[in-house]
Amino acid sequence: MSRLLLAQSGGATAVINNSLVGAISAAQKSGQIDAVAGARNGIEGLLAGDLIDLAAQSPDTLTRLSRTPSAALGTTRQKMTDEMAERALEILASYGIDIVAFIGGNDTADSAMRLAQSARDRGQQLRVVSIPKTIDNDLPGTDHCPGYGSIARFIAQATRSSGIDTAATAQLYPVKLIEVMGRNAGWVAASGALGQVDHSDPPHLIFFPERPVGSIDEFLQEIAAAHAERGQVVAVIPETMRDRDGEPLSGNTVVWRDSFGHPYYGGPGPALTSAIQESLGLRARYDKPGTISRMFEQSASEPDLMGARECGAAAVKLLLDGVSEVMVTIERTSNEPFEMTTGYVALETVANQERLLPDSFIGPDGRSVTGAFREYALPLIGGPLEPYGHLEDLPFRPG
Repeated sequence: MSRLLLAQSGGATAVINNSLVGAISAAQKSGQIDAVAGARNGIEGLLAGDLIDLAAQSPDTLTRLSRTPSAALGTTRQKMTDEMAERALEILASYGIDIVAFIGGNDTADSAMRLAQSARDRGQQLRVVSIPKTIDNDLPGTDHCPGYGSIARFIAQATRSSGIDTAATAQLYPVKLIEVMGRNAGWVAASGALGQVDHSDPPHLIFFPERPVGSIDEFLQEIAAAHAERGQVVAVIPETMRDRDGEPLSGNTVVWRDSFGHPYYGGPGPALTSAIQESLGLRARYDKPGTISRMFEQSASEPDLMGARECGAAAVKLLLDGVSEVMVTIERTSNEPFEMTTGYVALETVANQERLLPDSFIGPDGRSVTGAFREYALPLIGGPLEPYGHLEDLPFRPG
């Protein structure tokens, strides 16, 4: 019999807890695992010995948890050092834990790999698997990442709703910027286009991290041209918006740096909104959904929930089959209806790596998406959104 440890790391999502529930349920059904522990706040809880009994949770609790957003165990952005790995192995051994699954992204894959390698070096029997999770959708080797379909659905809904509001108030605020998450990849920004019925619908411009502007002046020229053409502009901008030299358009002040060395800058929304008003004389606003966009349960898509749970269950099966140092992957087998299976890739191909939005998904103008992206992404959000209603332009005649 084995003893399993589960932990959650990185930014939470609308479906991360369903991966946790999938893993717990698979462990309970396996007949090969007699204990399931959960580390509070990831590595931090493991090092502190702050563990809870997940196998003792009631069925009702797990059912509710499967559709509860954010990370039920708590999360962390703590980087696993070699010293931490040694201490973690001692704690795991003291509890008799021999299999571990971390739910997280590319940084979490790095921590999982370090832990597994340290165990191998000291001859400790331990198998470690990573369960994918990231709204950024930037993990190599998988069709998509649990968490992405739900934030993509939220951003698609938010963009078209913000766009219809901008159309109604264009005489007051003709320019709207929507600042979205996604770090260095344009997957989340691209999802703003998934509510479009045709190309005239918002967003009129998408500024992908993969297609940076030359400068703020170039950005302003694009906004001015779009406004001249339509009389209004809705543009999606990434939270990490940089120019071609890699300089953040929000300024160079680092507001925080995590233990993995990732710098965090202020969002570009305020600076670019001010530049539009001052340089173009156009009143502008910006929306920044922020963390609410990645864990808004009402926007959780069914395919996303399904994928998250399947990845959790697959991780337990791999561990029991003797597999270690891999990340579970999703393999799409059908678009209509959407169907998937799971596979796996070596952690070393995922750790600290980023999968950017491919050229084939970005329109020739560099500010739109292609049909290939829609074909890829629409099934992940649960299919096309229901269209909004619009008044017909019917003249009212005198009686």
